[in-house]
Amino acid sequence: MSYNTTNFKSELKKIEEWLSKEYMQVQTGRATPMILDSIMVESYGSFGPIKNIASISIEDAKTLRIAPWDKSQIRAIENAIQNANLGLSVLSDGEGVRAIFPMLTTENKTKLVKILKDKLEDARISVRKERQSAIDETEDMTEDEVKRAKEEIQKYVDEANKNLEAIFDKKEVDLIKN
Repeated sequence: MSYNTTNFKSELKKIEEWLSKEYMQVQTGRATPMILDSIMVESYGSFGPIKNIASISIEDAKTLRIAPWDKSQIRAIENAIQNANLGLSVLSDGEGVRAIFPMLTTENKTKLVKILKDKLEDARISVRKERQSAIDETEDMTEDEVKRAKEEIQKYVDEANKNLEAIFDKKEVDLIKN
């Protein structure tokens, strides 16, 4: 009987996807609509993501244009973006909201790299928890099977950590370059 790694590999893939999504929300000085994905706006008594109540487009390299389908939502969108503390300048007009990305200073870039490293460490911790969970599932196996399963699990852990590191390196280069 050998260990089935399908669920384990699936969980590792989810961790990689989580890290990628988290990194998409870190501002690199260029306008990207994904930075607004986590912002919830109060609309008609309930909260929902901005993309459910407005269209979001890139106006230029440093500016996002948020055009709500209902103009009465402009103020709520403006407040939600400001309260999200993303470091964006927010301007509203009669038609919608502009979110302006400031130039990143060296100090800001250093802070953002630290945030990226913290998120990378969170992902690594999740990988270690998944590894331990997978190892715990091998209790009913023989000693040789457990050894083989642990080697296979470790192979996938090493690969996942390498992928997480690559995601971090790519985002760090993107951040420092801008």
